[in-house]
Amino acid sequence: MEFFLQTPAWADVQRSLGRRVHEQSGPGWSFLAIEEKNPAGKVIYAPYGPVAESVEAFDAATAALVALAKKEHAVFVRLEPAAAGFGASDAGALLRARGLRPAPVNQQPELSWIVDLEGDFKDVLAGMKPTNRNLYRNIHKKGVTFRASQDPADIKILLHFLHLTAARNGFKPQSDEYLSQVAASLLPQGAGTLFIAELEGEPIAAAFAYDSSDTRVYAHAALDDTHRKLSAGIPLLVTLMADAKEKGLNHVDLWGVAPEDQPDHKWAGFTAFKKSFGGREVSYPGTWDLPVNKVRYGAYQLARKLRDKLR
Repeated sequence: MEFFLQTPAWADVQRSLGRRVHEQSGPGWSFLAIEEKNPAGKVIYAPYGPVAESVEAFDAATAALVALAKKEHAVFVRLEPAAAGFGASDAGALLRARGLRPAPVNQQPELSWIVDLEGDFKDVLAGMKPTNRNLYRNIHKKGVTFRASQDPADIKILLHFLHLTAARNGFKPQSDEYLSQVAASLLPQGAGTLFIAELEGEPIAAAFAYDSSDTRVYAHAALDDTHRKLSAGIPLLVTLMADAKEKGLNHVDLWGVAPEDQPDHKWAGFTAFKKSFGGREVSYPGTWDLPVNKVRYGAYQLARKLRDKLR
């Protein structure tokens, strides 16, 4: 499974946002790394990277990241070895033995929910809750239609629904400027698609998906609460999956889910929704830091602990 955050399309997005991006590769490994700033100073961050075929290839990639960090005077490397030649269960001891430390928080989800598209799409539908299948097959009878768009101007539809959802649920979405820039970068090159549900020609829900070579990521979605009873978000997501299947993709990544033993987790509601489409949970090693300037990294960690204690 190719991680979208390690693709050239995501590098284009980051550069369009004015960030410095580094891409390197060697025998059995590659990485996309972004220069970021935090209270410690400069950080070299490889989201869901590096990608490696084996532990030996991972070591080579890590060495290249450290060399890059030293060259750019970064305090530490932050990485997330989701596809690095070893599983999440083996990661802790392996990474600690190499001097890595768990980051204060995970940058990307440690658990994700994947729907596999191999076989006939009717098999994908069979794995869903009956309500989801029935809505997908019958919602057209209520005047709801769906369309896919590669027009960056259509991002305003999703932004409008995100604003409504944020006001209703009290959360802060990513900025309009950020999502508009992502759309402007991804949509014209076909690396992203907006899916829009309409009732008699008026938008009532929207979803933004990103594509790697084999996986579609369900990245952002929101709907108009006025038409909540239609549950258009469900057939909209199934439409997104069917389109991915038609394009020859093998997986749909529904992104982060809550651990099963945490029913009060802030993602619990989203998790129940995502699991209703069938699929499987995937566990990643999480976010890890590799200090390069150990004195400054140690001061950064100490400052964080003092701040947390004061809180």
